[in-house]
Amino acid sequence: MALRSLLFSLIAMLPSSAGYTQTADPVDILGSWTFQTQPYRDGQCLMTGTMRLTSHPDRGLYGCELTAVELCSMWGRSVVVQTCQARRFGKQLTVRSSINQIVEQEMEGLVYVPDNFTLTIQDAAMMYGALISAATAPAIFRRAIEGIS
Repeated sequence: MALRSLLFSLIAMLPSSAGYTQTADPVDILGSWTFQTQPYRDGQCLMTGTMRLTSHPDRGLYGCELTAVELCSMWGRSVVVQTCQARRFGKQLTVRSSINQIVEQEMEGLVYVPDNFTLTIQDAAMMYGALISAATAPAIFRRAIEGIS
């Protein structure tokens, strides 16, 4: 009887897993990424750039820095450094940016809108989705290959 009581006591101390399903995706997306959109604005614009995802104390959130290089035949080249926050839900990632600095802008007075993205994480080397900004366009993010210095 004492053994049975001990067994029930040990079982009662185990964490309950009823109704628990693991939804966290183990793919690590921290680090540097490069990206490119497909042409947009009737093929007149294209955006490339870099994004660096950093850890955040809140689960599912990432800090990030984004540098976008937009080249448009009608107004030239813009290089914009942005700070952003990324939120992850399983394989989905949303990136919301705010402009930190306009490094280069050929057309004076052009209003640049922050670059936001909605992405699907394919694996640790690739994400795909869309630029959601003043224009929308499909985008692909690839893991940057970082050298050793």
